Amino acid sequence: MTTVLVTGVGAIIGYGILRSLRMARPDVKLVGIDIHSDAVGQRWADQFFQVPLTADPVYPEVLSRIITDAEVDLIIPGIEQDTHFFSDNRSFIEKMGVAICLNSRRLVDLSRDKWLMYQELQAVSPEINIPTYRSNDFDFLESTLGLPFIVKPRRSYASKGLVKVKDRAGFQSLAAAMGETLIAQPIIGTDDEEYTVAAFGDGEGAYLAHIVLQRRLAMDGSTAKAIVRADISLQETLRPIFAHFQPIGPTNLQFRRVNATWKLLEINPRVSSATSIRSAFGYNESEMALEFFLYGNPITQPEIRRGTASRYIEDSIVYDRDNF
Repeated sequence: MTTVLVTGVGAIIGYGILRSLRMARPDVKLVGIDIHSDAVGQRWADQFFQVPLTADPVYPEVLSRIITDAEVDLIIPGIEQDTHFFSDNRSFIEKMGVAICLNSRRLVDLSRDKWLMYQELQAVSPEINIPTYRSNDFDFLESTLGLPFIVKPRRSYASKGLVKVKDRAGFQSLAAAMGETLIAQPIIGTDDEEYTVAAFGDGEGAYLAHIVLQRRLAMDGSTAKAIVRADISLQETLRPIFAHFQPIGPTNLQFRRVNATWKLLEINPRVSSATSIRSAFGYNESEMALEFFLYGNPITQPEIRRGTASRYIEDSIVYDRDNF
């Protein structure tokens, strides 16, 4: 029996991967791991293990034991921190003799720093790049970006740490960290014109399948509502990005459309939070990862169903149990 281990199953990406695999491949044994003993994703896993943080020195030993005992064939990281750990420790995974859904080291490294990614994109597709500055000069930023403008951490995800600067007073507490840890950008477009694109890279500069969703964000930065936009391919925009970065496997790109032009918000070299929504419309990137990384099978564009999706709070009930 094929066994797939998914990390971070207490988070929306992790349990989204589990649900997507359970829906498509009931023959596969699913193992979930998470730092929390009450991770909701264990509901869709055949086996669950609580693990320490990846930063804990004992994490590699714990993970090795799980891989061996559960006879794991493939690992799919379910959160950003795990993607970074596995990318930084590729030789460790190779020694374990287990397949892993992991993007290129270069793209993973660049995606961790928005300033470095901005500089790289300037040489590839400057027309989609959002102007980005490290200056701590408020007068310069006001005249260049207008008010309000955005200040965000160079190293963050899901809009965490983003601040909308409306005046000089609001910038004062941020000025000292500009450049080293913070960057400034103009506000681009509107919330109604945000799009999330999933594409499966072949590792050689092309993508094998993709889907475009127009979306609205939840407070945590994940997709709250989505519309399948089969009328938008973005092929001309995606082609130079993939040719340059050569992503491999699930890759997420977030855009805003401004006056018929596209601006790239970020690239996430991993499965992203809308994965379960994509699976419901026919784009199951978790199953694609299984076929590609474990079996070496070719990936082709699936037929995408049209429709809309809305996320809501649901209760997970377990009877006859008195602990989390």
